[in-house]
Amino acid sequence: MGNREQWGRGGEGRWGASWAIENGGAGDSERQPLEGDGDRDGGTEGNTEGLQPEEEELEEEEEVSFSPFIVPGGHCERVRWLVSWPLCLLLCCTVPNCVLPRWSRWYLLTFLASTLWIAVFSYLMVWMVTIISYTLGIPEVVMGITFLAAGTSVPDCMASLIVARQGMGDMAVSNSIGSNIFDVLLGLGFPWFLRTLVVDYGSVVYINSKGLVYSVVLLLGSVFLTVLSVHLNRWWLDRRLGLCLMMLYVIFLLCSVGFQRL
Repeated sequence: MGNREQWGRGGEGRWGASWAIENGGAGDSERQPLEGDGDRDGGTEGNTEGLQPEEEELEEEEEVSFSPFIVPGGHCERVRWLVSWPLCLLLCCTVPNCVLPRWSRWYLLTFLASTLWIAVFSYLMVWMVTIISYTLGIPEVVMGITFLAAGTSVPDCMASLIVARQGMGDMAVSNSIGSNIFDVLLGLGFPWFLRTLVVDYGSVVYINSKGLVYSVVLLLGSVFLTVLSVHLNRWWLDRRLGLCLMMLYVIFLLCSVGFQRL
């Protein structure tokens, strides 16, 4: 009788445990989670969630940050790095990189510093081109139309290239046309204003250029042909339009140099 009662109790325990497991219950062997475990898990998840943005920011800083002390791989890239190292070091130390989160509030300082360095580099380029033209006997107007125009238009070209790759072709075209208008009206008018009013009051600025009228006519004609080419191409920027604009620029250079030699 004792064995039967013990077997019955054990059988009922085993059948009850199996019935509880089949119906979604937990057996005696399964440990019930404690109240502290949930808090610990929640605290761990919260800590990982809090650490993830910091790790992402560090990864972004490593990807975006530029350091002139990192030597790239490859022979051509190393030569280019060596040639541009003094300039890169100077700009890295004087212009804050506002792309990084820690410098994001200093974007105005970045803009002002970049503008100042562009002005300094432009002045040095004009000075060197003037010396080269005087040494080689090349007219200053020819050097201004070719080398100076190309050198000072590099920032505009890079800005137009960046926005064009982002799909904003209208902004690229507006930048190119607006920069030329700014150079003609303010880039010439403001220095002449300072020269005749502040530096030497009542003086006159003499322009040593015989073909200035022809150059202005060619400039207006090139702007008109540029807009006409974009319109005929249905306002799409493609290789055909780029080739057409490059041919117009070559024609403009040849005509300008020819008019200066009259």
